[in-house]
Amino acid sequence: MELWGKRDDMVVHEREPFNAEPPRVALARERQTPVGVFYSRNHGPIPDIDPKAWRLRVDGLVGHPLELSLRELRERFGEVEIEATLQCAGNRRAGLAAVRAIPGEACWGPGATATARWSGVRLRDVLAEAGLGSPAAHIAFSAPDVSPRADPPQPYGGSIPAAKARSPEVLLAWAMNGEPLPRVHGGPLRVVVPGWIGARSVKWLTRITARSQPSTNYFQATAYRILPAEADPARAEPGTGISLGPLPVNCDILHPDNGARLPPGPTEITGYALAGDGRTVARVDVSLDAGGDWQQAELDPADSPWVWQHWRTTLDLPAGERHVTARAWDSTGALMPESPLSLWNPRGYGNNSWAAVHVTCR
Repeated sequence: MELWGKRDDMVVHEREPFNAEPPRVALARERQTPVGVFYSRNHGPIPDIDPKAWRLRVDGLVGHPLELSLRELRERFGEVEIEATLQCAGNRRAGLAAVRAIPGEACWGPGATATARWSGVRLRDVLAEAGLGSPAAHIAFSAPDVSPRADPPQPYGGSIPAAKARSPEVLLAWAMNGEPLPRVHGGPLRVVVPGWIGARSVKWLTRITARSQPSTNYFQATAYRILPAEADPARAEPGTGISLGPLPVNCDILHPDNGARLPPGPTEITGYALAGDGRTVARVDVSLDAGGDWQQAELDPADSPWVWQHWRTTLDLPAGERHVTARAWDSTGALMPESPLSLWNPRGYGNNSWAAVHVTCR
């Protein structure tokens, strides 16, 4: 249970709460991520919930508050299945930490992103059943996992705008890759908010509240916000900074691994790319000279705006030390920024600067 069914070579950032990501090469070529490879991001101890006793409360600015068992959710609403990629807001934080230290935050690499097939019901159907009122502009989620990082310690929570909550891709999920949702990933029920930071896909969901304002939970009002570079996170007041929501366009290299030793010659370079809310990746470029010259990679089709796209190219690597660089463009023409210098922030969120690995060819 120490690794919660994860592969033995996971990069474990913390054991309690459990926070771990797979090595980058484990994500290569895998459109759908096996549960044993899927990253785990937690803010407190993982709850042990009896699915038979569990209930979901729907309240706030609704005409008909609800209290639903898992069985009632299954029987009263149509089951749907959606493939979606989740990505932690701290994904690739190590690149920002290389610019300047980020005390108190785990140095996540590129593995805090993964894709699964989620089964459940549409959140909008449950909200419609509860009679969502017109003053409701935000939908808040509550869970029982208490985080000591909040001051004072409090259960995890967050919210999304009501417009996003009513989108058909947002699910209340009870299954992952065709199996009951594992405890470590939020079983018996979690929210899945495709295209947004993973922090809004609240696990172990127990309550949904329709509100006129965003959630006041610590992880909405204080954490998961881009602070000014000069700010002290320990003294940041609620509402300071930019609240994180839709993901920016991002990509990384999955093979070869950083620090790999390779023979000179033709070498396949592979990776993933992901655009944010409602967008797709339009192009990925790869360079061997820090962006002097680029070669366009072959990119998987955009079957859905909610799923990552894998890419690949073959480059002729000469002998010596090489930095392989990749960048992505999304369907609006937005390009990943070149340097993490311009993105550094005190909590290390949102690093979508050009990706790079260092290899040695001999």
